[in-house]
Amino acid sequence: MSLDAADESPGQDDDNRQKTEGVQTNARTLHRNRSGTKAEDWSPWPTTPLEEMDSAFSVQQYIGSLVRADPANVSDIVKLPQNQDADVWQYEHLRQFCIELNGLVLLLESECTPELCPSMKAEEWMFLCATHPQPQPCCAIDYTVHTLDGATALLCSTRYFPSRISIPESSIRHFQSIARRLYRIFAHAWYHHKEAFYMFENETHLHERFIMFANKTFKLVPDKLIITPNTDSTSPT
Repeated sequence: MSLDAADESPGQDDDNRQKTEGVQTNARTLHRNRSGTKAEDWSPWPTTPLEEMDSAFSVQQYIGSLVRADPANVSDIVKLPQNQDADVWQYEHLRQFCIELNGLVLLLESECTPELCPSMKAEEWMFLCATHPQPQPCCAIDYTVHTLDGATALLCSTRYFPSRISIPESSIRHFQSIARRLYRIFAHAWYHHKEAFYMFENETHLHERFIMFANKTFKLVPDKLIITPNTDSTSPT
């Protein structure tokens, strides 16, 4: 199940329209990416203030627009907007991390092979894969894929997350386990694939944003489990 959500709204197809457009409807602008839009032209419109958005997907769309506008501005991306439900904010950020981490997986595929990385390690830590009936060792690339697939399935589960505008109190406990497992992907990449890590980080600032979100702001991953260095720079140290 895909976490990629619509930055688009329903409308009639028209080959004469531009491939990206903003349609004014009832004092609201409905943005959509037309079929055939190139990646570099995706969602070119300015960020709409969250309070002016009216959709079940407003928070996801708002976070996505902040990321596209300036991925290096991690503080503003992570900062909880005034009057925004904190649980929904964390939920949508976790979904966004799952989406973006797929880009790191693509970079790692050619070098993080079962032969070169037969287990999921980072520094002296070795992690067991929790997506099996009983936790068991997996090669690093399988652990990474299993973790992203498992997190995606959980976040898309209507049993645990039936709504995009409120989070059941009993489901909030999943945020911490999801965040800790996602962090291990960053940790493995930093310790064992540093060139690929920085190639990805220099463009996305995703590790920096994740630390700001999961460790410094919402305390989903405690300090004692952070084993990667500060990466708010553009080159390896």
